[in-house]
Parts: sequence; structure tokens; C-alpha cells
Amino acid sequence: MMAHNVIKLKQSLAVALPLLITFLVFSNNAHSQSAEQIEQLRQRAQQTNSSSAGTSAVSPLNISSQRTLPGATQSGSAVGQFSTQPRNGVSLPGEPTIDTVFPLQTAMENPPFAANLFIGGFESERTSGMNDNYLVAPGDKISIWLWGAVNFSDVVTVDNQGNIFIPNIGPIRIANTPAGSVNQTVTGKIRQVYTNDVNVYVNLLTTTPVSVYVSGPVLRPGQYAGLASDSVLYFLKRAGGVDFQRGSFRQIDVLRDNKVVASADLYAFFRSGKLPSLSFKDGDTILVHPIGNTITVETGARNSFTFEFLNEELNGEAVNYFARPGEFASHASVAGVRGDKQYARYLSIEEFSTLTLRAGDTVEYVADNEPQIYRINVAGAFSGASQVMIDKGTRLLDVLDHIEADTSLSDTQNIFLLRESVAIKQKEIIEEGLQRLERSMYTAPISSTGEGAIRAQEAQLVADFIARARQVEPQGRVVVSENGDIANILLEPNDTIVIPEVTDLVHVGGEVLLPQSIVFNPEATTEDYLAWAGGFTERAEDERILIVRKNGNVTFSNLNGNLLSGAESQLEPGDQIIVLPAIDTKLLQAVKDITQIVFQVAVAANVATN
Repeated sequence: MMAHNVIKLKQSLAVALPLLITFLVFSNNAHSQSAEQIEQLRQRAQQTNSSSAGTSAVSPLNISSQRTLPGATQSGSAVGQFSTQPRNGVSLPGEPTIDTVFPLQTAMENPPFAANLFIGGFESERTSGMNDNYLVAPGDKISIWLWGAVNFSDVVTVDNQGNIFIPNIGPIRIANTPAGSVNQTVTGKIRQVYTNDVNVYVNLLTTTPVSVYVSGPVLRPGQYAGLASDSVLYFLKRAGGVDFQRGSFRQIDVLRDNKVVASADLYAFFRSGKLPSLSFKDGDTILVHPIGNTITVETGARNSFTFEFLNEELNGEAVNYFARPGEFASHASVAGVRGDKQYARYLSIEEFSTLTLRAGDTVEYVADNEPQIYRINVAGAFSGASQVMIDKGTRLLDVLDHIEADTSLSDTQNIFLLRESVAIKQKEIIEEGLQRLERSMYTAPISSTGEGAIRAQEAQLVADFIARARQVEPQGRVVVSENGDIANILLEPNDTIVIPEVTDLVHVGGEVLLPQSIVFNPEATTEDYLAWAGGFTERAEDERILIVRKNGNVTFSNLNGNLLSGAESQLEPGDQIIVLPAIDTKLLQAVKDITQIVFQVAVAANVATN
């Protein structure tokens, strides 16, 4: 039995021994590989992985940067995973965010003055060079070279006592030394020992970050890392900036050992670039105080913001300084509360500057200067400038005396005006008629189902007409000339004086077959011009034909059968003959309103409504 066991043991060793030798040989070869060979294997593995993209094979030389947390679900690509890279502001599942811990606030119409200091990502920008004013702190690294009679090179670290140690030299006090003076300070100490034949070069390599607390009404209070040379703005931006509705832009303190070592006023920085000169240390606290007295400037200023003022600044002069009223602002409107009663004042800018204000007041700047000079436009056939500046109270003939015109090309007998106020009034008249038409259309009684179907069709046609009529823009034409006489009317701001050109044409349009311009014939009648334009269309209204004179006046001609009655003998070159469309009385109920609106549109805009 024992012999049998020995035989089995020999057989097992015979099988296992070659495998063991092979493993030991492979292991020795693996450990004896050079770093270059290992790098080649790593590159070969990366090439293999890139060529087999899309497969599920995993190589130990290409470890993914994201791994699944134990027990986590795979409901999404960003849920239940962690990344070795910085979060860059991405919130973890269940982590409090601004939306969950901050009260919901509506957007401010007038944001705080200097609020744009916290726009952008300037806190992430770093300069490539060293700040010469940076004060060396414990933990900073300094490179030192000595050559000549003595050779030495090393990178030393500033210890907790603020010293660096150099062999044969001893400790050198370097803490709180400006970066630009490090070379001079260390070289001076070395030359006290090595006086001859030794060259020295010293360079500050790195700076140690400091940890600063930001507290008070900021969006993300907490602890932030930065350089000692960073500004108060840097740490405030890291904390999300000052809370617009709760935090102060004027009272920001830096605390060290429970004492105020510096104070910042962001208004002073915004207006004159002043910030406290301070080198931060570990454990410093930036404290933002609650917001102080606020005055809101709503309109009329270059800086229409919500301003925060100190108690001694609550006056109109300080508001004028920061808000900067517009050039033409002449008055200031102030509204607020005094003694539980509403308070309002309307003052000139000079009077407002001496007014004492209260927290919560609102200010509006108003350009309340009555215009004494305004602009008049000139259009048509004339020579010279197209705009004229006139004094208030100037009349038409006073301006015409200063406009150059060639009597052979300019029709000075048919001058007319285009006035904005008249155009607005014409638009209002048309709109009133359209609203009346809409009311009559939607409130008309219906006596039967068949009549209801007809009314529905009529309503659609009328609605289309109303939509198109609302698009018409009146010209605001004012008739000022008649038979060579010109009315000397008072001019208004932005009036346009139109001097028509001399023409030999009569224009025919509207519901005619061939709308065109025809050479004026003193012996031709209105019927002749209509015949030369191809005659009426089937939709023409032949009982009332609109004639728009060159001076803007409007008359009508009546056509009874083949006979024309009216003012046909008065046609002149430049006149317009407009044939309006007829309204079918069998289909529409509100014929009177529609006909009236059609004529109003034609007269106001000199167009034919199709």
C-alpha cells in the first residue's frame, strides 16, 4: 500500500514539476524585463484595444476611469457610477443644490449695481508668471544653485518656522518675503559665508495654496482653496457671488483671529478700481454683511440698477453720481413711504440732488424739456437738404421760402403734407369701423338653420376683409393747397413737406381690366380714361368713382349708365382714378359698414382694397 502511494506521488511530481519550472522561468523573465519592454507591451495592448473597439473584451492595461459602486443600479450612465475626474460642479445623487436649499426668487427688473462682477469664469484663470508681490509662506519650494568654488544645487522647502536650510550656511528667514526679493535675500545671506568665487541663483518654484472661508449672504458659503495673493473677488466668485437680494456689495470684511484685517467695497472697485491689498492666510474668513439701504433707479439713467447706499449717502447727489442720468433728463420722480404714508415728489435734477432719501425709494429720470426746435422733412422735387430744423411755432410758408425748387420740374401749386398725428388718427378711425363691423357680424340674430349657414360663410368673408384692412397703413396726408393757394398752417415735429414733380400722366387703378398710367389729354373725360384702362371688371363699383387729386384732395364721379356726371372736366395731370370694388348686398348683411370702411381705407392710404 505504501509502495502504491509512493508510485502515485512520483507520477504527480512528474506532471507538476515541468509546470512549476515553466512558471518560475516565466516569472523570472517577467521580472527581468526592462521598463522599455513593459512600455512596449502597454502600447501594444492599447493598439489592440483601439482596433477591437465595440467588443466586450477588457484589458488589465486599459482600466476604465468609471466603475460601478457596489449595490448600485444601472438605471443611467451617470447614476450609480463614480469618476476619477473632478466633478466640475456636477451634483451627486441626493446632494443638496441651490434649487433645494435656496428660496425661490423672481428675476429682478433692476439688478444690483456691480452685479456683473460675478459674470464669467475669471476665478479659473491663472497667469503663467509668478506674482512679484506674492509673500512667501511655509510649504513653498525654492530652487537654489551655487557654482564656482562651491557647487551645490537643491530644491528646499520653507518650513513651518518660515526658514529654509542650506548646508554650511544654516537657516535663512524667508517667510513673508515678496517673491521678487527672494533671490536678493537668499543671495545676501550666502555671500556672508562665501564671499569670493561663488555664483548664486535662487528661484521661487511653487506657492502653497491657502484655505479661506466665505460666509454670509453668498450663494455657496464654505471653505475654498486659493493662493495667498488671490483677491477677495476670486474667493467671492468661487462661492457663487453675493446674493443679490440679501447680501451687501458695500460691507465685506476679512477676518483673521476674529479681528477685521481688511474691508472691501465693491462699488469702490467698480468705480475706481480700489480693492484691499491683502495676503491671505490659512483660516481667514471673508464675511459678507446683510444688504443695507437700497434705492432703485427704474428708468432714464445709464445705470438703471438697484443701488446700496450707506446712511450718509441717502441723498439725490449720491444717486446722480452712481446712476448717471441721461443727457436730456431734466427731472426726477421719487416715490416711497414716509411715516406709513405714500410719498411722491417730482423735482428738477438740481432740486433732487439736495433731497434726502429713504431706503426703498424708487427714482425715475424724465426728459421733461419742452422741445423748442424740431425737425421737418422735405420730399419730392426740390434742391438742397432733405431735413430742416425749425423753431417751435414756425409755419409752412416760412419754410417754403427757404426751399429751392425748379419751377419747370416742381409742381409748387399742389404741395401737401404728410403728418404722423393725422396718420394715427386715420388708423384709429379705420379700427373703430372694423370693431363695429366685428360686433355686428358676431351679434346678428339668426332665425333659421339655413340663415345660420349663410351667416357663417359671411362671417368668414368679413373676417378675411377685416384682417386685410388692418394691415393698411394710412399716409396721414394733409391738403394744404387749392387752386394755387397754400394754407400757412402751423408745422408739427417730423412733418414731411411733399413737393410733387411735374407730370403729364393720369393714373388709373382699382377694379379695371388694365390698371396703368395714361398720358394726360385735356379733352378726355373720366370715362375715356376708364375705357383706355380696359373698362370695369365684374366687381367694379361704377356708381362712385374715387378721384385723388395731386394735392391730396379727394372727389367722386358718378356714372349713370353710359353718361358721366360730376367733375370730369376738372381732371388734371397727376390725378389718380381709383375704381373701388362693389359689395354684393345679397350675400352680406353689414353692407353699410363695409362700404364705409372701404372708402376710409382708400382715402387714407390712396389704395384700392381688393
